[in-house]
Amino acid sequence: MKIAILVVDDDREIRDILHIYLRNEGYGVLEAEDGMQALEILQREQVHLIILDIMMPNMDGIKACLKIREESNIPIIMLSAKEEAIDKITGLSTGADDYVTKPFNPLELIARVKAQLRRQLFTASPPASAGTEICIDDLVINKADHLVTVRGREISLTPIEFAILELLAAHRGQVFSIDKIYQNVWKEQTAFFSDNTVMVHIRNIREKIEANPREPQYIKTVWGVGYKIEK
Repeated sequence: MKIAILVVDDDREIRDILHIYLRNEGYGVLEAEDGMQALEILQREQVHLIILDIMMPNMDGIKACLKIREESNIPIIMLSAKEEAIDKITGLSTGADDYVTKPFNPLELIARVKAQLRRQLFTASPPASAGTEICIDDLVINKADHLVTVRGREISLTPIEFAILELLAAHRGQVFSIDKIYQNVWKEQTAFFSDNTVMVHIRNIREKIEANPREPQYIKTVWGVGYKIEK
């Protein structure tokens, strides 16, 4: 089965460029001009990854991402001309897995696509020898079902958020630098990523699992080094 990627952008030139590069990598490519068209395509086609522009008419990428996340954990890479940190944080906070700013190097974007697809394949097939659950006080991580509960309440995490939390929980007491988190979760070297990407995902996880994100019980910051979950 050929991997299908949905490119959502109102700029035809960008869609054409990405279509060529993705097809050269052997991927099937679907195209949409806005969020509404993207949602319609997702209703009738099997899609494995979405490249989603933010600034579009009719329905922008932020609204489309929120709608997609109501029903699916498909990997989403946000694409936008905006470079301000707040825009990146907004994009990742809505459930996107990664963020690339325009103008972009097509080879960088292809690398991001491959990293997301590798991560998806890895998390869909956990090692048979791995334990089913990780329990840390009131936090329970069910690796087989990709389910997280805190104090008995189910928590909705994106695939990237789940993978980061599982990594830290499976290696309690070990400090992971931002580079190491990226390499382990995205299954990619750090040539094409920004520190903010991991930091935003950590912040999102804390907002969801911590009673007080400003004084986290689970994910601790080791200043100047990285993050850990204590033993």
